[in-house]
Amino acid sequence: MRKKRGSIRYILVEMKKDTFGINMKEYCRAYESAAREKLLGRRVTAEDLAVHQEKIRILQHERLVHLIVTVMVVFVELFVVGLTILHPELGILPPVIMLGLAILLGFYFYHYFFLENTVQRWYRMEDELKKELPDRKEC
Repeated sequence: MRKKRGSIRYILVEMKKDTFGINMKEYCRAYESAAREKLLGRRVTAEDLAVHQEKIRILQHERLVHLIVTVMVVFVELFVVGLTILHPELGILPPVIMLGLAILLGFYFYHYFFLENTVQRWYRMEDELKKELPDRKEC
């Protein structure tokens, strides 16, 4: 039995796919690919530009949230480093926490830079979309 778009069953299946969040890289690549196709086919509309600007806004928000979380984790890491240096009698626990936070920070930096580079690519794409609009040739 095929699930109809908009049906409860369809919605539940789609929600289950995103239980642990969407794959941001896949989402961005798919959108970028579709936008590039429109640019190459010269089929850009004002609605495409509005959608693109909304996606940039959403990605900027995502980037800001990740920046805030990353900075907070850096402060916690610095606190644990200070604790480790000032109180060596605490034993092995602070260095283990420090190592765990350092690994976590590596992943946060990697994802943050992915978001940053994607937003900047999308800014350039926005300029290209504006150039291709039939009623708007400036930029």
